[in-house]
Amino acid sequence: MTDDRRVFRVSGPETIHFLQGLVTNDVTRLPEGPVYTALLTAQGKYRADFFLVPEGEAVLVDVAEPVADDLLRALTMYKLRSQVEIEETDIVVARGPGAAPEGAWDDPRDPRMGWRAYDGRPSEPADWDALRVEACVPQTGVELTPDTFILEAGFERLNGVDFRKGCYVGQEVTARMKHKTELRKGLARVEVAGEAPVGTEIMAGEKVAGRLYTQAGGQGIAYLRFDRAKGDMTAGDATVRYVP
Repeated sequence: MTDDRRVFRVSGPETIHFLQGLVTNDVTRLPEGPVYTALLTAQGKYRADFFLVPEGEAVLVDVAEPVADDLLRALTMYKLRSQVEIEETDIVVARGPGAAPEGAWDDPRDPRMGWRAYDGRPSEPADWDALRVEACVPQTGVELTPDTFILEAGFERLNGVDFRKGCYVGQEVTARMKHKTELRKGLARVEVAGEAPVGTEIMAGEKVAGRLYTQAGGQGIAYLRFDRAKGDMTAGDATVRYVP
């Protein structure tokens, strides 16, 4: 059971239209299954990431507890006169590794992230940090912060953004970053010998090359300046190496 999640329900005749104008992904794909997406600031920075899950004519919003209140406030503010209702639920999110069992959904970010369910079943145990590191999947409040640009966090690879869907909050900045020749900074998987506290600066000689976040099994997720991420680097007492 993942009690660090909250689930809202959005319902009403304008639900799809309402969500489509706000979030980074194409909500019209919901008949195919859950959609991973984000709400950004007008400046294109991360505000919340979440799953949209079809529930008949309604849509469930599965969001991490640390950003749930802010997301609810934002949805309520943007609602204005839209014909939608937004309500909190007592639905508990379950998840497990491997392919989705009957009645559950495959995690849309990466097959290694297993399945999610909203029908009261229990979760199945897994080393989620190890799976996240292996798939380089960022976590709310750890790798994903108010300073995050979602393309630097891998949202294109994680099926969290659509570039053909039209306007949404923060779309212009995201589109400009997409059309650069390449990203100069971003999250990447690194090899780690030793351990360092989450958020420790990574040093390439005397220059800051990034920060080290979640670590598991000799690997980690790091935010790197790719032009500096060469050879052996240090993060506190740990040695870090980026292998593209």
